[in-house]
Amino acid sequence: MAVVTAAPRTGATHTRNQKQRKHRSDSPYQQRTTQRDNPAQTLIKQAVDQLIRQLEAGKSDALTAYLAAMARFHNYSFGNILAIARQKPDATRVAGIRTWNEMGRFVKKGEKGIQILAPMLGYGRHRKEADTGDQSETKPQPVLIGFRAVYVFDVAQTEGADLPEMEHSVTGDVGEHRDRLINFLAQQNIALEFNQKIAPALGVSYGGKIALLPGQEKAEEFTTLVHETAHELLHKAERRTMTTQTVRETEAEAVAFIVGQAVGLEMGNASSDYIQMYAGNAALLAESLEVIQRTASTLLRAIRPEEETPASTTAAGS
Repeated sequence: MAVVTAAPRTGATHTRNQKQRKHRSDSPYQQRTTQRDNPAQTLIKQAVDQLIRQLEAGKSDALTAYLAAMARFHNYSFGNILAIARQKPDATRVAGIRTWNEMGRFVKKGEKGIQILAPMLGYGRHRKEADTGDQSETKPQPVLIGFRAVYVFDVAQTEGADLPEMEHSVTGDVGEHRDRLINFLAQQNIALEFNQKIAPALGVSYGGKIALLPGQEKAEEFTTLVHETAHELLHKAERRTMTTQTVRETEAEAVAFIVGQAVGLEMGNASSDYIQMYAGNAALLAESLEVIQRTASTLLRAIRPEEETPASTTAAGS
């Protein structure tokens, strides 16, 4: 997958094809360093701090492991994805003990659970409709009152009945995902064209329109399209002015990595150089990873509508 760069938008485009420069900006976006004092944010901070330590120690595959976890667990909340990746980077499919038992599998003796957070919901008091004069009481709405720690286990930590094969393993073929992505763009009123004139760029995002270079291999074209779609969804208006070019390109390429891997493409390793843009800024890294995960999850729901959201993914973390 190609390394990317983008031109500033003044008629402005994002282009995917060249080596990017790494630099640090003084933008206020990068100066955000505070964390909200709640369990979910604490979980995120612990994972991000560990990631930074691993990268500073030269473990360049750490970022790739986190992005791979986002591909495998894209239905989970951001914080819980980071928690799973931090505690068991090689996890592929997780569930609670009860769920595994219902599937005829049992946790092996001595295995340690992966701690994630689940939301605790409560109900407020009934309230009368004072504005309309209606004396009937409205139905109470569930409200988040906190989080509780729960434990899940990876399939490798269990034994028992064989599991059915996952039906959406693609292994190098984009299948129907390309057409579904194009349909998603149409729903978002984002035009798509193929234009030889953008060479040597593989793809260009203009804001409301994407141009692709004709003649790309299907897998490369698909990941290029995902990359440019990520720009369209992420890098507009205020957020564009508050992030550096390098941050924007890295976020788009990370989204392409996650989506490509989730549909079964061979994506290689995420560049270990990407992390250098954050220069140890944990707040910036946490926010960037969160928007990457959210955008990738949006695209995967669009191109894999047959996938059901498992009950365990309601566990919170962001």
